[in-house]
Amino acid sequence: MAKIISLSEASTIGLHAMVLIARSTDGLNVQAISDKTGSSRHHIAKVLQRLVKENYLTSTRGPSGGFVLKKKPEDINLLQIYECIEGKIEISNCPLDHEICAFEKCLFNNLTQQMTKQAIEYLESRTIASYL
Repeated sequence: MAKIISLSEASTIGLHAMVLIARSTDGLNVQAISDKTGSSRHHIAKVLQRLVKENYLTSTRGPSGGFVLKKKPEDINLLQIYECIEGKIEISNCPLDHEICAFEKCLFNNLTQQMTKQAIEYLESRTIASYL
């Protein structure tokens, strides 16, 4: 079935994993996150390493290792996590990214632009602390 809006698996993993890690008192390893989310361990590890590189998480290797937040949950919003994984969100006037439109009025009446702005506002207004 088609979806108007969907998030990539990577961004979904990143968002959910950050909340799970924040809820954990001792940090979580990739296996524990995989068990809770049903996502591939390899994909989780790849996404979390990106968040480590961008200083949102720290990681410890070994049997008792795992990931912990490097910043306070109230200092991390969902937009930061999303853009860390996917890149900066671009607000486009045209859903097809055309410079010139064949019509005098957009068939979507700038709906995609409005939806993008609303999504940005929503993600920016929610911190990890909102889910603890």
